[in-house]
Amino acid sequence: MSKKDSGGVALILSYLNEKNRPYSAQDVFCNLQKQHGLGKTAVVKAMEQLALQGKIKEKLYGKQKIYFADQAQFEEVNDGDLKAMDKQISDLNEQVQALTQSCKQLDAELKELNSALTTEEMMTEIRELKAECSGYRLRTEKIKSATNHVSPHERDRVYKEQTVYVKEWKKRKRLASDMMDSILEGYPKSKKEFLEEVGVETDEDCKVAVPSV
Repeated sequence: MSKKDSGGVALILSYLNEKNRPYSAQDVFCNLQKQHGLGKTAVVKAMEQLALQGKIKEKLYGKQKIYFADQAQFEEVNDGDLKAMDKQISDLNEQVQALTQSCKQLDAELKELNSALTTEEMMTEIRELKAECSGYRLRTEKIKSATNHVSPHERDRVYKEQTVYVKEWKKRKRLASDMMDSILEGYPKSKKEFLEEVGVETDEDCKVAVPSV
């Protein structure tokens, strides 16, 4: 037997004794293959060899062989010991739950801290905000010190005049359009040719549009 095979046998025996529960060869292969790189054939041979040597027990369920540790090697446990073990298991489960909850809380805090700005990043942002505020202050002072402010009264007057002029613009444009439509009814040429002939420039020709008020 090679050292590798011998090591595999020892590993499987140790595993079965430690877990102390029934396993098939497939179970042991799946549980140990990834970490220890044992092949399935090697696992089957090792477990059969251990069974022949009496180091583990073998039982046949249908077509499947089940292997488990030889119980004779373990000390007998009375009811009191079993209850103590159950209590210990219960206490350990409570500790695990408490530690799991604590880990979740710490993970949440860590995630929050990782997403927060570092001290250096905060200092940089503060400097940028101060510079931005300084620029706004300067702009505000320039606006306040300007001498060409338009009073609310003057602004309202200009808006009212604009409304009057725009209405008149629309009115005259509509009248001119109506006149041209009447002329074009008996005009033998196109509208474009008519406008060129009389020398009329439209708003569109001048690339202007009537403002909306």
